[in-house]
This record gives sequence, structure tokens and C-alpha cells, in this order.
Amino acid sequence: MSASAPEGSPPSPGEPPSPLRAEARYFCTVGRGLEPFLTREIRARLAATEVEYISGKIFFTTNSGLAMLKKLKSAERLFLLLKRQSPLVISSGSKGRLFNEIQRLVTGDPMCWVQAISIWRRLLELEEKLTPEVSKSSKRKTGENENIITKKLKIEQTLVMPGDTECHLEKNDKIEEHKDLITEKENFQEESENHGEKDVEHHQGKLTFRVSCRCSGTVAKTFTTQEVGRVIGIALIKQFGWKADLRNPSLEVFIHLNDIYSVVGIPIFRLPLASRAYIKVAGLRSTVAWTMASLAEINVGTVVLDPMCGLGTILLEAAKEWPNACYLGADVSDSQLLGACDNLKSAGLIDTIELLKFSVTELPLLSESVDVIISDVPFGKKFKLEKDIKSILYEMERVLRVGGTIILLLSEDLHRYLQDYKESNIMWNSSKDSCTNEFKIVKYVNAEKKNGIQENVSSSSQDHRQECLNERPLLGTLVQMECHKVSLGRTEAFISKYKKIHTCGLQQPS
Repeated sequence: MSASAPEGSPPSPGEPPSPLRAEARYFCTVGRGLEPFLTREIRARLAATEVEYISGKIFFTTNSGLAMLKKLKSAERLFLLLKRQSPLVISSGSKGRLFNEIQRLVTGDPMCWVQAISIWRRLLELEEKLTPEVSKSSKRKTGENENIITKKLKIEQTLVMPGDTECHLEKNDKIEEHKDLITEKENFQEESENHGEKDVEHHQGKLTFRVSCRCSGTVAKTFTTQEVGRVIGIALIKQFGWKADLRNPSLEVFIHLNDIYSVVGIPIFRLPLASRAYIKVAGLRSTVAWTMASLAEINVGTVVLDPMCGLGTILLEAAKEWPNACYLGADVSDSQLLGACDNLKSAGLIDTIELLKFSVTELPLLSESVDVIISDVPFGKKFKLEKDIKSILYEMERVLRVGGTIILLLSEDLHRYLQDYKESNIMWNSSKDSCTNEFKIVKYVNAEKKNGIQENVSSSSQDHRQECLNERPLLGTLVQMECHKVSLGRTEAFISKYKKIHTCGLQQPS
């Protein structure tokens, strides 16, 4: 995407370039395993150059404005890069010498601070100017109702039984203001005119700050984060005359010391990019949800299903990024669907995503009626691995069109279990596939219509269904295209992408 056009007259000789004209160096923190996705996103959205990544961080250069920087979906936090250099050399020497090196890392180049804070201030000032425009753009366009009607008609054609397929959860609740998710903006009253150490002390003297430290590797064995933070804080107070404020600072200084590099930066936003303002009830990490959706090849008119939608995070992320598709979410839990409905209202997507109360093993959908399935498979206490995975995957295969895509988030155990069945993905006896078309799901609307959620019963024989499941090879028509190991914090998981290559009962092409 192209950068914003330069504004104003060109700088005079000797004048430092305006932050609106000059490129700046940034870095993002990112969950482990998502680095390649964020790298591609940064290049595509920001037209960034000098993009490089190491574990957990992406460094890049761009002249994109704040509005574009905010659109990064797979990043955790965004920082303005002050310094990146080789790691501290930890020896048996005194801590005093090492503390001096840490102080020089932060305050050794006052001009670096002048430029960085000037860019930071300008970005926030630009955001304040754009705020009225954002509120105007939130109004519904005249053609939006027509798009909603078209999507609902396509969804109704997908369901087996025509009729009232709207099952939005009606709940008398108000949309709360997301005060804790609105990025706090700081106004600075004086403009810098000179560029040197004297200017830093004069212009930034009224700033309040706090230091956030992260130490790992050998450094963490030598210092505590509290020690490093205290040393850096004292250095900034002495150098620039700033005042420390741990509760509500106008500026945060971030430093990460490890065995590979030493990095100093300023967070652009107080809250992480991963904290979505439109998500009221948090579920799956939004960065992981967006990454899954980005693999799904969603286009205009694509029918997207999450048969275990939970709080709806995956569908929210997909609908925000690709709004011209048709979205369906199903779950058996009333509490999860209520939370999902709250999220839809908060995100303004109540007319874009349809919520259904159905089991993932008995979906009220025609065979081969869905283009994309994206889901976080919640195996654990609720599901039994060997018993339930076959019926779940079988039902996903049934409703998925040939050429369609399935994106699954799998636990390590489930991933290992499915890998053992790779050799089974060769062919399926066509004489036994007739059971596929015999499962006619009849939609049943609960007479009480609790919360407006639809219930269902099946007219097929459960014994016949189970017999087919037992005889059929796992992943009979699905071929794994990609697999990515990602971090969910304390646990690891796998994002797996599958393609349906043929109709059930046909031999897989050689």
C-alpha cells in the first residue's frame, strides 16, 4: 500500500526531515510461530522495507501513518525503535561496569531521543486530527443493507430446511463503552526547535515515564529486571530531567536484553495491537484467530463456517478483514453463544454473522455447501480424542465443497494423533460412501426459543452413522497443505490447513 503523500513545503537545508515525510524504523513483538505471517502482513499493508525477523520480533522501516500501523492484525505490540545493538558481554567483572554499559545503551545518543520522540508526538497528533473522520466513517452506507440481504439469502440456501434461520441471541444488554481498550493519547505542549542534548532537556523536561524491562539468557542470570529498570530510570532522570511515574506515565521506555541483541524502543500505543477494541468477551488470542483466517483464502461471497465458534473470535477477525463473505457460527453451549452475541454487537457485526445452536457432529447444512471451515478444536475434558475426532472431521468433510479449505487449531496431542493417520488418506471405498448422502438433518426450533437459539434433531439412524464412521478412513478426502507450530502462551499448538480434493467415494487422484 502506498504511503501518505508528503505534506507542506520541502525542508530547508540543514533542517531535519519531518516525521510525516521521513521513514522511521519500528519493531513489533509477535507470538512464536507467527513471525512469517506478520512479515508478510507488514510488507503488504505498509509497503515496508528492510524487513527482518528474529524469534518473537519483526524489524522494519516504513513511512506509513498511524492509521495504517494500527491495522496490523498478527502483531502483539508496536514500538518505535531507538537502538538495536549487540548483546552485553557478561563477564566476571563488577556489576557497576555492566550497569554503566546499560546506561550508555539508553542515553549515549541524545539525538536519537529527539528524533524518536518527535516522530512519536507527530503520530499521536495526527491520530487526534483523524479521530472525527473515523467517527463519521462508522455510519452505515446506503448499500450495506442490500449486501446484508444478499448474504442472508445465500445462507438460507445453504441450510437444509428453509425458514427463519436468523438465530441471533436476543439479550437485554447495553453496549458498554470500552474505556479500557481505547488507546490513550498524550498531548505535549512545547515543540522542539533545536536538536541536541540541550534541546532534549528543555523540550522533554515535562515528560513522565516508566521503564519496562525484559531480560533473558545470561543477562537474566546476572541482573533482575528491577535492577535494570532502576539503572535506566536513574539515567533518564539525570540525562533529560524526566519524572518517573509508574501508574500513568506519558511515555514508556521498553528494553529487552538477551544473548542475541539489546533493543530499546518506545511503544506507539499504550495497549497492545492484539487487544481488539471490538472484542468485548475475550476468547482465543485475536492474533492467532486472524492468522487462521488469513490462510483460508476468503473471497467475496465465500461461505465461512466455524462449527465450534465459542465466543466467535475467529469469525470476528475474519469478518472484520474480509467483510463481503457469508459467515456462520455454531456451538452447543448457551453461555458461549451469548458471549459470541455480545461480541457481535460490540463489533457491529450482528447482521454479518449468523449464530446457530447445533452440535459440530450434526450440522443443519447441505452436503458440500460450505467453502471454508475454520475452527479451534477444543479437545480436553469436554471431548474424547479417539471417539469424537472421527465424527467431527467426518461432518466437516460432508458439508465442505470439493476444493474447499479447512483450517484447524490443534493441540499437540491431537496433531500427533492425526499425523499417525496420514497414510490412511489414500482412497475410500465408493460402495460405502452412500451413507454420506443419507444423513438428512432436520432443523427443529425449540418451542421455548430460549435466547432465539435454534435446536436440532436428526432423522438419520445414529447406529448407521456410527457404522459408517467406524469403517471409513480418517481424513478420507482431505489433504494437508500446511502446518504451522504456534505458541498459545504456556502451551503450543498447530495451525493445520487442509483441502478437500474430491467427493466422498471417489478415488483420490494419483
